[in-house]
Amino acid sequence: MHSSTLYSTYTQGIVLMATNIDIIQKLNVYPRSQNQDQKKLITLSHLDRQCPLLMYLVFFYKKTTTRDFDLVFSDLKLGLEETLAVWYPAAGRLGLDGGGCKLNLRCNGGGAVMVEAVATGVKLSELGDLTQYNEFYETLVYKPSFDGDFSAMPLVVGQVTRFACGGYSVGIGTSHSLFDGISAYEFLHAWALNSHNHDKSNGKIINKKDNVAIKAVHDRGNLLVNGDANRSLGLGVTKAAAIYHLYQLIKQAMMAHQEQNHNIELADSSFVIKTFDLSGEAIETMMKKSIEGFLCSSFEFLAAHLWKARTRALGLRRDAMVCLQFAVDIRKRTVPPLLDGYSGNAYVLASVASTAGELLEELTLESIVNKIREAKKSIDQDYINAYMEALGGGERKDGNLPPIKELTLISDWSKMPFHNVGFGNGGEPADYVAPLCPPVPQVAYFMKNPKDARGVIVRIGLDPQNVSDFSNHFLGF
Repeated sequence: MHSSTLYSTYTQGIVLMATNIDIIQKLNVYPRSQNQDQKKLITLSHLDRQCPLLMYLVFFYKKTTTRDFDLVFSDLKLGLEETLAVWYPAAGRLGLDGGGCKLNLRCNGGGAVMVEAVATGVKLSELGDLTQYNEFYETLVYKPSFDGDFSAMPLVVGQVTRFACGGYSVGIGTSHSLFDGISAYEFLHAWALNSHNHDKSNGKIINKKDNVAIKAVHDRGNLLVNGDANRSLGLGVTKAAAIYHLYQLIKQAMMAHQEQNHNIELADSSFVIKTFDLSGEAIETMMKKSIEGFLCSSFEFLAAHLWKARTRALGLRRDAMVCLQFAVDIRKRTVPPLLDGYSGNAYVLASVASTAGELLEELTLESIVNKIREAKKSIDQDYINAYMEALGGGERKDGNLPPIKELTLISDWSKMPFHNVGFGNGGEPADYVAPLCPPVPQVAYFMKNPKDARGVIVRIGLDPQNVSDFSNHFLGF
């Protein structure tokens, strides 16, 4: 056994001083069975190559006992072995192609990693409101060091941590080159199902129901169509608004810095992660006060409202270009549609732009919602081709652009109830699921509220100086 670095953090008025995360064991986990498909190379799409880093979620489970915890780790390990036999790319490794510039996925059976740990002297109740991001959560996941060599980085990692109260957390990291949000949810659902659907006497997996876990499809299919093919088919004429608007925002930022005789500075990383727990009743009240009589979804309303609130809090000049971008699932928008169970990244960004003055002084929430609908409707095969071609064009050598404050990004997870993933004893759902700070911390996530079917939890990274103003404008109804 060894101890991690002593860790101190402040949360909800409670100081956790000198907390030890004691590592009990660390294991490589391999697929339970092998077949020929697990030895092949998967060519990744341009969407998969945008962010090869691990994305982390922490599942919290309060209802357990210390005795039960002894089975939790072994059950999850058995379940992961079975799941990797079907989701075999998750046991592989990323690697550069022969030209040394494009990532692909080698299904080499390298395995996942699981860690068993104990949060010595800490009770879950001491963490306060689990919906509020806490830096302590970062110690509840295993973060492999790979020194920029993606071929050495596992694509799935898990850490099961026991708390002094008998509760526990399951911290999971998955490579964004492997999964988007939808496919990550399906993978985790299959893992949880396999962790509890086995006979404890011999470890054999026995499915309780047929077709509960979706059949995974790992080939990238028609998302691998390249730019030359698009042009030969007469496609690629449509501009991808999200890419076009992004380049305009970059030019605007460059001009602003030139006018001030400054170089473009790397963004300050001191974001504050703020969470807003909105009940269905609260959302309904907000909508009645602002767009009464106009029917729209909670996502459309909250996206329009958040864009306005964030732009107002930033205090931008009236003629500054501002942009709202949000992820759109393209599984059913490609021609032909992607197969059910597609396990890679299958989303593009839709985009709406205006000036700050127009957004705040002229556009009503109703008109913004209509623009959001138009942007979403524009995502067809031509748009997807243009988007993919722009990503693969090589104009940007460095994908790590500093955050642009005029750009508001939203990712809608409200249709993916991660808290229902049953890693709990007997397949029980989580008390709460917390995403950790992503590579782009200012992205706003809309998540399912586990306590309210109509509610939404909004989580966003904000500059410290904007937290108060944004909160006032976002909740100020």
